[in-house]
Amino acid sequence: MNDLMSQAVDLMIAGMGFVFAFLVVLVFATLLMSKLVSRFAPPEPATPARTPRAKPKAPTSVDPDTAEAIKKAIAQFRSRHKK
Repeated sequence: MNDLMSQAVDLMIAGMGFVFAFLVVLVFATLLMSKLVSRFAPPEPATPARTPRAKPKAPTSVDPDTAEAIKKAIAQFRSRHKK
């Protein structure tokens, strides 16, 4: 039993050691790749400063027939969706 437990502990330590070594290699590989990409990648284009968009102008007058149709549509909507 003691020999079996010793083998289990040895196997556990070896497995954890391999995982730790792999993660260390992975971190360094990631750092190296990010440095290479930042060195050889083309620079990002400068974005121009945003200018506020002009607000769309509302029409100065609305056709009376259109206004009447909008009023009827609003009234019909409100009558159907009363709470």
